[in-house]
Amino acid sequence: MDTWVLWLVAACVLGVGEMHQGGFYLAPFALGAALAAMVSLLGVGALLSTIVFLLASAIVFATLRPVARRHRHLPPPIRTGAAALVGRPAIVLERIANSEGVGCVKIDGEVWTARSYDEEQVFDPGERVEVVEIRGATALVMH
Repeated sequence: MDTWVLWLVAACVLGVGEMHQGGFYLAPFALGAALAAMVSLLGVGALLSTIVFLLASAIVFATLRPVARRHRHLPPPIRTGAAALVGRPAIVLERIANSEGVGCVKIDGEVWTARSYDEEQVFDPGERVEVVEIRGATALVMH
């Protein structure tokens, strides 16, 4: 069997392994094996194609791996709209009692209909609470 076929098989196996693993560890070696297959196809010896594989893999690994690591550690997405209110403090304006269907809080200057996250808990006006969840136009709060 020709050497270039072995390099091509190695490149394919490494490429498939990278697709299943996803940590960008095998991709540089797959590229190195593909380059070694091309060089070997030109008729150079097995030693030179092995050197091309090692050098190409090392260069690709050294240059692209740090870039890939940076992109994996991007900052968390910024929450906007109602999702940005989760975790915010609020002040109870109107008694919150789920059993009575009443309740109102002020969150960042806006008045919201509110219900207790815990069905049995009741909050009186003036109490400080925290927004746990937003359901439609209603804030679910708790201490």
